[in-house]
Amino acid sequence: MTRIHARSLGAVILGAALALPLAVLAQTSAQPAASPAAPTTAAPQKEQKPVAPQVAPVPQQGSTAVPGWNNPPAWGAASERPQYASVPGVDTNRLIQGAGREWRAFRNGPVTRYGGWLFAFAFVVLVAFYLFRGPIKVHGQPTGRLIERFNGVERVTHWTLAISFVLLALSGVVILWGKHIVLPWLGYTGFSWLTIFSKNLHNFVGPLFIFSVIVMFLLFLKDNLPRSHDIEWMKSFGGMFSKTGGEVPSGRFNAGEKVVFWAGLLVLGAAVSVTGLILDFPNWNQGRELMQQANVVHAIAAIFFICMIMGHAYLGTIGMEGAYRAMRTGYVDETWAHEHHALWYEEVKQGRRPEKIITAGAQPVAGD
Repeated sequence: MTRIHARSLGAVILGAALALPLAVLAQTSAQPAASPAAPTTAAPQKEQKPVAPQVAPVPQQGSTAVPGWNNPPAWGAASERPQYASVPGVDTNRLIQGAGREWRAFRNGPVTRYGGWLFAFAFVVLVAFYLFRGPIKVHGQPTGRLIERFNGVERVTHWTLAISFVLLALSGVVILWGKHIVLPWLGYTGFSWLTIFSKNLHNFVGPLFIFSVIVMFLLFLKDNLPRSHDIEWMKSFGGMFSKTGGEVPSGRFNAGEKVVFWAGLLVLGAAVSVTGLILDFPNWNQGRELMQQANVVHAIAAIFFICMIMGHAYLGTIGMEGAYRAMRTGYVDETWAHEHHALWYEEVKQGRRPEKIITAGAQPVAGD
């Protein structure tokens, strides 16, 4: 009896041990697979348009670009409107400035072309005047008595202005017309070096010229004020076209010299000075369009200024006997003063002028 119960109890325990894992396995297999989490409400997606196939740009007629993708960007299609830029400053937010194309076309077109013709015309007029009139000579005999025409300060100021003007004029001619008159015979390398030198020379001599203009204006202002006798001088252009002499009486400076003073030194000198400073110092934060406008005004004013000073330099050297000596030594003969500036000569003789009179042999003066 005991033995039967023991066997029955062992069988029950063994059956339970085998049935438990089978039941667990069967229950796991019977459970359905876990459903995915319910999707959250998503924003409606935009309908994507089909992407057009990329086609290589075709170069315009006459272009040197090669069909394909390895070409520079078409800057002409870029927007010229100001955009956002993190760097502060004038024009830092503009990639393309359309006015630059207009400035370049005007500067390389009408300014260069018509300015060159005006320059050549002025030169031809001077040559024709020299062939027709010749040097304006002194008709009377020298007396040997010398009158001070310009003092030391006036001569130093004049020569500083004259030398700086010549340097600026020559370098400006190279910059504006060099590719037409220098490049063909000097070549690209030589012309490049010459232009770089001319540009730097122009930049550094410019401020000295401006300073000389200011000093010159202050020194000669009083003697260049308009007078009633200037009208008579202008009516016959001082009689300079007459080969028999007989100039119209004038003060220390005649009406023609006063025109050079006011129209040349003041108006054109101020124009090239102000625009030159705008171009010479771009770190003043001026915009590109202002610098382009200044460049055009600078070039036009300089061309007229050069043409006017060509006439002034002609009369001050080979065009008038004794004029160069007056600026080199500071003195003129009494006869020269009486023939060319009779009113000024009378004022000096009467003691109403500060200029000195030196008697013959008192001070040696070199000849012309």
